[in-house]
Amino acid sequence: MTCFVLFTDFGPSGPYIGQMESVLRQIAPNVPVINLLSNAPSADPRLSSYLLAALRHSFPVDSMFLAVVDPGVGGTRRAVVLQADGQIFVGPDNGLLNTVAVQAQNPQWSEIVWKPEQCSMSFHGRDLFAPVAAKLAIHAADDLLQRFDRNDLSDWPQDLAEVIYCDYYGNAMTGLRYLEAFVGKILNVNDRAIKQAGTFSDVEEHQAFWYKNSSGLVEIAVNKGRAEQQLDLKPGMRISFSAA
Repeated sequence: MTCFVLFTDFGPSGPYIGQMESVLRQIAPNVPVINLLSNAPSADPRLSSYLLAALRHSFPVDSMFLAVVDPGVGGTRRAVVLQADGQIFVGPDNGLLNTVAVQAQNPQWSEIVWKPEQCSMSFHGRDLFAPVAAKLAIHAADDLLQRFDRNDLSDWPQDLAEVIYCDYYGNAMTGLRYLEAFVGKILNVNDRAIKQAGTFSDVEEHQAFWYKNSSGLVEIAVNKGRAEQQLDLKPGMRISFSAA
């Protein structure tokens, strides 16, 4: 196993990331742990799924993603493992892993059937997903999983024309992978019409623009400003393109 990659909506403070990392290190101490993101769209597996699908491409084959955005924890949703393009994803079956699956070649799903001796109803990240991920990493997978076929994702879109995440700088990522068909078009969001630019230095200070970001997504930004504030953007807002 190359590494564990943590993707959660737990926030930058509090004990939760550390508690999950402790479980991983106790069971699989030789596998590095990378905390990729701890402020995924809060309690929103759908938006988070598009962010996860974009960010996973920065990691090599054989990476293990421990993905937890789980507002239904303790409820009836399944706990699952997804194998996709040589990477492994462990998390809740609530839509969080769906975008990875529909963008991947030959995704394979398994339900987690192993049950820990003690499991908090509100923290499956620590008590269920982390130990399963760690056991899979050290090939102690007997009786952990049961394969199942998935045929309910035909209507799940591979791309999402919405704002999905606002970063530390106030830039707004969308769930659309950049296409050449978008070149030169106007991006419309929140009653604003925004032109394309290559990067920040291509526009005047405090001017809004859209561009292809480092993860291959359409992103909205303001040169030396915060698009989130200046354009009043929020995750879930719809975007569209029109001719210049």
